[in-house]
Amino acid sequence: MKLSDDFDARRLRPRQPKSWRLRIGAAVGALLATFGILLTMAGVASLAGRAPMLGTLNDTSGEAIVLLLLGLVLLWAGIGFWRRCRRRMRRPSDLSLSPHLMKKRD
Repeated sequence: MKLSDDFDARRLRPRQPKSWRLRIGAAVGALLATFGILLTMAGVASLAGRAPMLGTLNDTSGEAIVLLLLGLVLLWAGIGFWRRCRRRMRRPSDLSLSPHLMKKRD
C-alpha cells in the first residue's frame, strides 16, 4: 500500500469538544474523595487519642468509628464517580484506528 505524505488519519473524523458536564462531575468526584480522606484522617486521629477540633462529633470511640466509616464511604464513592466521568471523557466516539496507523512512516 502506498502511503502519501499528505494523508492524515486524524482528519477523518475531527474530535468534538469535551462536555463540561463530565469535567465538572470529575471535579466533584475529586472533591468528594478529598473530603473522604479528611474525614477518614479525623476518625483515625480520634481513635488514636489525638482528636482534632470537630466539637462534639468525636467525643466517643463510636462517633470516631462513624467518622472513619463515613470518610471511607465518601472516598470510595468519590473515586468511583471520578473514574466514571474520566472514562466517559476518554471514550472514543471517533473512528477507531489502530495506534500504529497514526504514526508517520518514512
